[in-house]
Order: sequence, then structure tokens, then C-alpha cells
Amino acid sequence: MFLQEYSIGAMGLASIRNLHRPMTNRRGLNSARSAPLDEDASLVERLRNGDDEAFEEMVRKYGGRLLATARRYLRSDDDACDALQDAFLRAFKSINTFKGDAQLSTWLHRILVNSALMHLRLKRRHLVTNGMEIDELLPQFDPAGNWIDERSHSAPAHVLFEASETRAMVSRCINLLPDSYRTVLTLRDIEELATEEVASLLDVTSSNVKVRLHRARQALKVLIEREQTL
Repeated sequence: MFLQEYSIGAMGLASIRNLHRPMTNRRGLNSARSAPLDEDASLVERLRNGDDEAFEEMVRKYGGRLLATARRYLRSDDDACDALQDAFLRAFKSINTFKGDAQLSTWLHRILVNSALMHLRLKRRHLVTNGMEIDELLPQFDPAGNWIDERSHSAPAHVLFEASETRAMVSRCINLLPDSYRTVLTLRDIEELATEEVASLLDVTSSNVKVRLHRARQALKVLIEREQTL
């Protein structure tokens, strides 16, 4: 097998790190999504035959989209690129397990999400905190049980998403959330995975996912409103 010698360095680590520049535009995303199934089948067959060019083609074709996904979970481009490298190598090693019952892009996306979560767990072992506590952003009550800041809770979270001026601002706010809450919010509200699937990925209970998601949405709402008042 050529994979043992290949490593992603053969196509150049710089190539993956540059994916987030020109290839994350909507045009590239659409082309990946609309790829004919027979093209994917041909690509998979070439990958199974150890075709070096097929591996590079897979990276070029899906790299930009997957890197954008990795960056939702990992705060730095370096970490996102590392997760993407691992995902592509894992995909290549397990290409014979791809049964074709889903699109290649969907299969790669699942591998990437697992790779990103694994990197997140490893980083969490070395980092105590990112400086932001979720309780600082949750509703506060007075002794009578009333909201201390009524304005911060006057609209549901999804309304604030829709009313936000730019996605970039929302992304900045999401990145301020503690990792455990940001991850759940990303998996449920952005990736739109089911609660049970999120629980399985994170190895927690469904109830835990629901609690974290509720708290993350409340905290995000506060962060967005703060951003809008600046």
C-alpha cells in the first residue's frame, strides 16, 4: 500500500493550509455538492487502487468545504488543518469500507467531524479554560425571581440568528463560547445533527446534550446582543 509512504506531506501541507483562502467560496461548495455520483464512484475506485492523483483530487475537491467545517469546531487554522489532514488520511485508510450508500462528501464530512472532536478532546486535556465561564452569560434573577436584564431575553435565539447583520459576527460570538457548549451548538444548530447522534459523538447522554444546547443558546443570545450594541 502506498499510503504508508504517501503521508499528506506529499501533496504539501501548505496546500491544505491554503484551502481556506480561495476554495471556501460558495462556487466551490456548490461544485462539491453537485458532483455526479458516477464521478464519485470513479474517484473511489481510483482511491481503492492506490492512485496518488486520486488522493490529491479528493483533497482539492472537498478540502475547502471540510476545512470550513473543521474551523467551526477548532479555534485556530492550524488546528483545523491538522484535523483535516487526519480526516483525509483516515478516509484513505478506510476507503474500502465506503459502501456507496451515501455521497462521498457526506462520508468525508462524518470522518472530519470525528477528527475535529478528537482534536478538541486532546486540546481540552492541556487547556484548563479559555477564560469564559458559561454562567457569566446565563440569565440572572433578582430575589423576586425576575430577570435582572429583561432585554437580553426578550427574543428567542433563532430570531437573533436571523436578525444578525452578518454571519461573521455570529461566528465570532460562537467562538467565545466554552468548548463544550460551542461544540453542542455547532453539532445541533449548524450541522443539524439529531440529539441522539450528538450524544453518541460526544459520549454523553441525550439529556446532557439538551441542557448544554439550551445554555449555549441562551449564552449566544447574550453575546450577540452585546455585539450589536457596540
